[in-house]
Amino acid sequence: MKKVILGLSALCLVAFTSCKDDAASKIKSENIAEAADRDANAGDFAVISLDKTEHDFGTISNGTPVETVFKYSNTGNSMLVVSDIKSTCGCTVPTNYTKEVKPGETGQFTVKFNGKGNGKTTKSLTMVTNTEKGQIPIKITAFIEKDPNAPAKKAGTATVNPLATDNSAAAPRKYSTQPGHEGHNHD
Repeated sequence: MKKVILGLSALCLVAFTSCKDDAASKIKSENIAEAADRDANAGDFAVISLDKTEHDFGTISNGTPVETVFKYSNTGNSMLVVSDIKSTCGCTVPTNYTKEVKPGETGQFTVKFNGKGNGKTTKSLTMVTNTEKGQIPIKITAFIEKDPNAPAKKAGTATVNPLATDNSAAAPRKYSTQPGHEGHNHD
């Protein structure tokens, strides 16, 4: 067994030393110059400056679509790349964003918001960029007026489900336990 291990060790030593001699001859001088230039600019991130990071639509009617434009400029020395703009909700849609912005130039994106419900609401977006931070948070806010045509519930009345076995007003509410349905009632 010792002879086998010793033989394999000697074979590996010969294989590694023979490859070492060939590697030096494969290096090209133009590749060294490119690597040196790349390494010199490795810490030179793009720098983004936004005209605003938050927009307040004020008071809007329930279900009324609104939109705003966010403008940004590249104040750095490298190409600014916006790879994605993510939204936390389907009612907030970022569109038409400038994906590449040269140093000293500007870009923009539009946010369309279709607010439903009532009361103060805030939605978040995230710009994914090649800046040092990588992600830039953006917020939109609005106060949504209650729909005047929505049916009003009378105080003290309970909704009766004809299929339910217990229609008492004191019956506990059921909440979904399915993943992705947190906070949604399914009565």
